[in-house]
Amino acid sequence: MRILKLFENAPFRLYLGLFLVALFVLVGAILPWFAPADPLVWYTTPRNQDPSWTYPLGTTSLGQDVFWLLTWALRNSLILGLLVAFFSTLIGVFLGLAAGYAGGWLDRVLSFLMDALLCIPSLPILILMAALFGGQLALPIVGVALVLFNWPYPARQVRAVALTMREREFVNVAWFSGESSVRILVRHIFPYIAGWSAANFINTVLVGISTESALAVIGLSSAQQATLGTMIYWAINYQALLAERYVWVGAPVLAIVLMFIGLFLVSSGLSMRSAARRMSV
Repeated sequence: MRILKLFENAPFRLYLGLFLVALFVLVGAILPWFAPADPLVWYTTPRNQDPSWTYPLGTTSLGQDVFWLLTWALRNSLILGLLVAFFSTLIGVFLGLAAGYAGGWLDRVLSFLMDALLCIPSLPILILMAALFGGQLALPIVGVALVLFNWPYPARQVRAVALTMREREFVNVAWFSGESSVRILVRHIFPYIAGWSAANFINTVLVGISTESALAVIGLSSAQQATLGTMIYWAINYQALLAERYVWVGAPVLAIVLMFIGLFLVSSGLSMRSAARRMSV
């Protein structure tokens, strides 16, 4: 019961999630630079080795060191997720603030775009795009498509906040004082959605990584780039489970699960702190 109560505490959730995320960032951003060889190249190590001091997670049937391959996969998956989250959140928050504060025809046009994109399921579109591009999508194309389909989520919610905030007394005072619309949005409205924007950023990282992994597992993402999804794809393709190479397929799966737990804890912790701040205003 005490452990469950700890998870109801926002700072505990946030710090535990930050610890897990920092661990993955360390593994994915720093360790790949110390790889003794390119882990994408086949047959650079003995095949099908069990975990040992020399090969901490063993080797694959293709002669790749699973540990160093995992570090490269984490790096590419994190880069994709962070870029998708950054541009989706940036575009969504900017357009949401503009639509909610300006109103009029701009609000109607942007709201129509948001509603239209929210109604379109992204995964079937990505599968169709993969078919059009010859069966596999390069990571940049996946990233651009994910940004296109994910910016309406923050935009829609930020617009709702901006609609209510523009009627607040302190916003009217700032407007009558001669402050520009941009200054009002940045200085007076954005601080109230900064915590929520950070939580949405974390959620979008999850969406980016999970969508690319799903495409890779079914063979529709670029198999030439090391990501968590392509690691699972090659492990399944070479019958890792039947060959009892459990670490090969288990390492990326466990990494995805732990990364999702860490990002979820950070997101929920930020959301709880943001909600507490809004209630105190």
